[in-house]
Amino acid sequence: MSWQGYVDTTLVGSGHVDKAAIISVAGDSTWAATPGFSVNSAEIKTIIAVLEEKGNAGPASSKVFSEGIHVAGERYVAFNIDGEHIYGRQSDKSGVIIVPTKQAILVAHYNSDTQPGNATQTVEALATYLSDMGY
Repeated sequence: MSWQGYVDTTLVGSGHVDKAAIISVAGDSTWAATPGFSVNSAEIKTIIAVLEEKGNAGPASSKVFSEGIHVAGERYVAFNIDGEHIYGRQSDKSGVIIVPTKQAILVAHYNSDTQPGNATQTVEALATYLSDMGY
């Protein structure tokens, strides 16, 4: 399956995610994305810094906890960071799930009509699959 296929079919096609992107773990390119869902280079840089801390005690994580995580120009309150994922939400109950694999970072958005647990399970399952496949 193509990278765009994972975004369109596995993530958005699940009905649990409404927008998503797959980004190189190096942060130098976006491999696939929902049209109009663009994670800019500054946002990617912050995401990578937080994920590289492998926990929530470093300076990047502390800054994200205090100022929020920004994705596609939107601010989300970070409520869970552990090196394996970043979860953020907005006051309308929409949110983002960010999960790294060996070679990529999955960034997914769910809307306020979605159960966050269903969105999380969808994104985490794809991340596990891609990691198991060497990606």
